[in-house]
Amino acid sequence: MEPHGGEPPEEGDEGEFPDWFVERFADYWQSMGSSRIEGRIAAHLMVSDATGGVSAEELAEAAGASRGSVSMYTRSLVARGFVRLVRRPDDRAHYYVMDEDVWAGFLDKEQDYLRSQRALAVRALARTTPGGPAHERVLNMRDYLGWLLEVQQLPAAWRRYKAERDAGSPSETP
Repeated sequence: MEPHGGEPPEEGDEGEFPDWFVERFADYWQSMGSSRIEGRIAAHLMVSDATGGVSAEELAEAAGASRGSVSMYTRSLVARGFVRLVRRPDDRAHYYVMDEDVWAGFLDKEQDYLRSQRALAVRALARTTPGGPAHERVLNMRDYLGWLLEVQQLPAAWRRYKAERDAGSPSETP
């Protein structure tokens, strides 16, 4: 397999895409404390060419999981904004898709989470003893979350970056 982006292949880079990608993505997903099966489902949807979505049955087969596991993990992925449930006319089955720019949606949901956690820190700070250890930790929480939200402005930065990238060659990689 020819390396992409000028990077040398790593151990475990054998195999054909998309199977190779699904397993590597699942490795990373699991290393962050999530289920390997959930990682396989997310990865499969990321590299699927199915325009009308992928059925739960197809996901179960692709992930090597039961339909019950697929149901549980797709609900989680939908709730976190990684996956959307779609319907087909005259078909009662559930189909799942991943948006083309799932990461922008993830950033938007993450910003909502950061705002709510910062609001909690603001309310909590008023209940701590100034100068005490809890006060310092909550103060750092408030200011760190504020920094992420106000200084970093990640969703806007991502959209600018993507627009600049898309203005160039579609095959360019950073």
